[in-house]
Amino acid sequence: MTFDPRDLLRRMFEAAIAAAQPSLSLPPYLPERPKGRLIVLGAGKASAAMARAVEDHWRGEISGLVVTRYGYAVACDQIEIVEAAHPVPDAASVEAARRICDMAASAGPDDTVLCLISGGGSSLLALPAEGLTLEDKQTVNRALLKSGATISEMNCVRRHLSGVKGGRLAALAHPAKVVTLLISDVPGDVPADIASGPTVADDTTCADALAIVKRYGVDLPPAVRETLESGRGETVKPGDPRIAGVETRLIATPQMALEAAARVARAVGLPVHILGDSIEGEARDVGTVLAGVIKQILKRGQPFKAPCVLLSGGETTVTVRGRGRGGRNVEFLLSLGVVLEGLAGVWALAGDTDGVDGLEEIAGAILTPDTLDRAWAVGLRPKEALADNDGHGFFGALGDAVVTGPTLTNVNDFRAVIVGPSPIFVSTAAQDKI
Repeated sequence: MTFDPRDLLRRMFEAAIAAAQPSLSLPPYLPERPKGRLIVLGAGKASAAMARAVEDHWRGEISGLVVTRYGYAVACDQIEIVEAAHPVPDAASVEAARRICDMAASAGPDDTVLCLISGGGSSLLALPAEGLTLEDKQTVNRALLKSGATISEMNCVRRHLSGVKGGRLAALAHPAKVVTLLISDVPGDVPADIASGPTVADDTTCADALAIVKRYGVDLPPAVRETLESGRGETVKPGDPRIAGVETRLIATPQMALEAAARVARAVGLPVHILGDSIEGEARDVGTVLAGVIKQILKRGQPFKAPCVLLSGGETTVTVRGRGRGGRNVEFLLSLGVVLEGLAGVWALAGDTDGVDGLEEIAGAILTPDTLDRAWAVGLRPKEALADNDGHGFFGALGDAVVTGPTLTNVNDFRAVIVGPSPIFVSTAAQDKI
């Protein structure tokens, strides 16, 4: 068994991303040809690539509009692609949402509205509820991103401040047939949490949203608080006849990505253990817990024997207290490294499958057994970097950042750890690269 740990980690990450590409996952889920028009509407980091896949496999005329993140556009012939801001919405997000709502409302009973929804849609499809402004939405969004709230909690609040999410887009399209194709970036693959569920009924309430902002100490603009306290922000509920016939199909999920990565590791002879596709919690806490599991594997052969690969996905959170560059995957990795203290035989990669970890155009980073030694040698202090939420600064200074560019998909966080005996089986050529 010979392999280069860095190379294997990158190949697992690339396989996870490839498994979620719309060109592969979308075609089997296309709807039947309608009597009327096929109107394609969408939002998310993968939505433009999804639109391209629709055009490549649909025979007949299509119209529609899709909004994606700046830099994530894919050229289409019939479906208009526009770009907007993520993770905090901008004026382009609002204009795209207005136009998409108008197109949905124009659909007739013989038409099919095909909605292409993926992670990032909460910001990209941002239509403030009546009485709210874009500035209100931006203020709340920034506060939520720093609060430590889970993605489900953040999206609960977002749904109740929106004119398009929480089932509202599907309600506008009634009585047309609505088919939603989803690429999941949320723990548990809950449709209402993917882009805050523009075509999905919502069983949460304004009171739930208020409880969340209270829990995390989020300071609300007056108009936002009034919207929630008055109940004006209520979403479309289960049983509403306007969305009774909506068809929702998950076409790519974090579990699919993890299974693709597992096949790469098994091909070099390593046993693989998928720990979960929906792991949440503070990123540094997840790193601490996983470090304890790794120590138990190496010391006692429990719960698995080394060598092996540990894979996991989900979406951790970061409560921002420092002034560093983020993001949650590198925070997890730095925490893992601090607790392991250079333990021999452990390599790890953590990254966001959309290519953006936090606010940086960096997917994540790689941790090696000598990461801390190399850091100290150049004057970096790992614990101080962790306290300052500066994972990107730390790994970037070591040359260990993982940069993919826009991946055109998004199935959330990816974590891979190679745990081997000391020394792990590595080719001589590979040792020179580590």
